[in-house]
Amino acid sequence: METTTTPLLRVLVLVLFLFDSAVAQPFLFDPINPLLNAGPAQKKPNYETSFTGIWELIRNSSGVSAMHLVITKENKAILFDSTNSGPSLLPLPAGNCRPDPTNKTNGEDCWAHAAEYDFVADQLRPLKVLTNTWCSSGGFAADGTLVQSGGFHEGATAVRYLKTCPMCDWIEYPAALSVNRWYATQQILPDGSFIVVGGRREFSYEFIPAPGQSNPSNYKLPFLIETTDDEENNLYPFLHLSTDGNLFIFANNRSILLDPRTHTILREFPPLKDGSHNYPASAASALLPLRLRSSTTAPIPAEVIICGGASHKSAALAAEKVFIPALRRCSRLTITKPNARWHTEVMPTPRVMADMLLLPTADVLIINGATKGTSGWGWAESPNLEPLLYQPSSRRNERFKTLTPTTIPRMYHSTSAVLPDTSILVAGSNPNNRYNYTAQYPTEFRLERFYPPYLDPALAVHRPRIVKELAPSSVTYGTSFQVVFDVADLGLESGDLKVTMYAPPFTTHGFSMNQRLLILSTVELSPAGLGRWTVAVTAPPSGVVAPPGYYLLYVVNRAVPGEGVWVQLM
Repeated sequence: METTTTPLLRVLVLVLFLFDSAVAQPFLFDPINPLLNAGPAQKKPNYETSFTGIWELIRNSSGVSAMHLVITKENKAILFDSTNSGPSLLPLPAGNCRPDPTNKTNGEDCWAHAAEYDFVADQLRPLKVLTNTWCSSGGFAADGTLVQSGGFHEGATAVRYLKTCPMCDWIEYPAALSVNRWYATQQILPDGSFIVVGGRREFSYEFIPAPGQSNPSNYKLPFLIETTDDEENNLYPFLHLSTDGNLFIFANNRSILLDPRTHTILREFPPLKDGSHNYPASAASALLPLRLRSSTTAPIPAEVIICGGASHKSAALAAEKVFIPALRRCSRLTITKPNARWHTEVMPTPRVMADMLLLPTADVLIINGATKGTSGWGWAESPNLEPLLYQPSSRRNERFKTLTPTTIPRMYHSTSAVLPDTSILVAGSNPNNRYNYTAQYPTEFRLERFYPPYLDPALAVHRPRIVKELAPSSVTYGTSFQVVFDVADLGLESGDLKVTMYAPPFTTHGFSMNQRLLILSTVELSPAGLGRWTVAVTAPPSGVVAPPGYYLLYVVNRAVPGEGVWVQLM
């Protein structure tokens, strides 16, 4: 006998089936608005995918090779090289040549060595940098201005500023620093000021002065003398601002915690004995994502990771065209923990000169570089084409995942950056002393995007979309604020979500300066309509935990992030 059902019963069955499909465990049912119920009591697993990413060539020429790369709050990439690598592929506007002290013919250089790339509109604008930015450093001020320091020759003591207006160009103060800062590292501090540490044959640090001012002196740091060797191996030291306001400094294979307010070394950590890790050995390093808590005043743990590098003598051997394998180890150190010690694991492949980027999901991407040799002109071979995904919170020996390889070697002087849409911009590579288009690894101008596994098209239905017109433009330290977003998932609960804030870094020579990712404390999740939700989160407590400035704000649904929006933390 044929069975019939009423339309109401069919709807009820469909609703129950959808909930049973979405969660295989008990859930809280809202009889008034059942499609917006609170979801299961337990945290659901992350969405999984076998997708290992995909590459896209987005532009055949960036005009200049991207030795340095940053992403501005205006959704522009600023990429620039040294000024002494030869003519670029991007001319300066007619009548706007830069004075060139090395040009004995007419004293002019009519080629751009910096460019602004609008990655949304795919438009390129030449920028006129006056002093040599070769192997310099930088970071963003609280108002979004790029503050950029050091370099070579006439640029070694310079501080440069680039605001983010449509036609802005560099403003430069060539004599701002007390000594040459070539291969130095710049770090923002809790009050928004900057410290610059090290540089070739400079064993000191100083603070960037106000525009137009000059530093008469600096602070000596004997630690930098102690960590140099015959190959140096302590240039571009790794700087990470800890959650107690002190500065972690790693050089070669040793590290200290410096109080920049009192100029006191508070402690020295155990050495990392597997080799060298700073230029030219060039490992990658990051401060792992910080998980914030709103209900406690306990210190926030801060953990540093360092991956790859080279043996102490690799650079000397590479100069003789003897290339030995890079290091394979990744080591982690909780710098806020008494009696901290390194915990080490092994990468799938050796790697030197890699970039290390914090993803909106709180995972880590290791990309670019080589498997043999060190940084330097022609001092490496065997490009490492395969990115690695590192998941810090996974179980040991299950943290690495090898991703889809590129076809373009990204060797010395290559860069990368996380974009607001969560894809990765990849640029640069020039292991030659000038622009060279016929070398084994020629000067590279092509721009690529890499789409990590979370951008699997099959996961698109789960991707949150922040309602931009309702998003805050600024947030104040320690306050609660709301983020409104749309997502198709049923049965959403607060445990499914992460809300993260990302400080965009200044990337060069395998180190992303000032990079920081914060996992915000969730206060409440509530429905705001069919498929729309409001999540209330707590802003970071102070500049010690998160220095003032512009951050990308992301909503992540079970390891699937949506596009970020810019928010100013103040």
